[in-house]
Amino acid sequence: MNQMVSKKPEHETIYQRVKEMILFGEVVPGQPVTIHGLADMIGTGVTPAREAIRRLTAEGALVTRENRRIEVPAMTAHRLQQIELVRLTVEPALAEAAASNCKPQDIKALEQLDARVDAAIVGGDIRGYLEANYHFHFHLYGLADAQILRRIAETLWLRIGPSLRVVCGRYGTANLTDHHRAATQALQSDNAAMTRDAIAQDIRQGMDFVRQSVVTTES
Repeated sequence: MNQMVSKKPEHETIYQRVKEMILFGEVVPGQPVTIHGLADMIGTGVTPAREAIRRLTAEGALVTRENRRIEVPAMTAHRLQQIELVRLTVEPALAEAAASNCKPQDIKALEQLDARVDAAIVGGDIRGYLEANYHFHFHLYGLADAQILRRIAETLWLRIGPSLRVVCGRYGTANLTDHHRAATQALQSDNAAMTRDAIAQDIRQGMDFVRQSVVTTES
């Protein structure tokens, strides 16, 4: 009975599944997304697929073109500049706030997630890297107890994820580095400012990497 009560509604489960497809690059920029095609791909009905597309369009992860074609928008220099500006405002603030609430078990969890990131980089596992990197950041941000800022960060990651997948596919994982260890060391030292700085440096580095995939035409 308790399992039935706690079970997520189907439309929420489908939304989460489609969201992960975008976050982790299963749907690439410019690839058309149809309600029926999506429903067939993930084995669901048309109604929850339509609702997932509606929500993700409202969040900017998908766009509807003049011919009613729905797709993940291609990244442009102008869009990237705006995303970077907001990420560098929101995410370091979340990291700094999280430092005040971080417990030893949280640091251990973050270190385990960072180990997964490192293993994925060494193994050339792009999907594994994208997932572990995402979970590292959002485990940290979740400690901040700042749901509005966290929601903004989620939306920004939905917009940058497909482009990160493209550039990883183009260049592989060998050149990927991060500042996660600096962040966990700062947390161990109870240094909120250093935690903030480590995450800011991590974002700058990641955005510089994504810049290599930017298209020249504006969307």
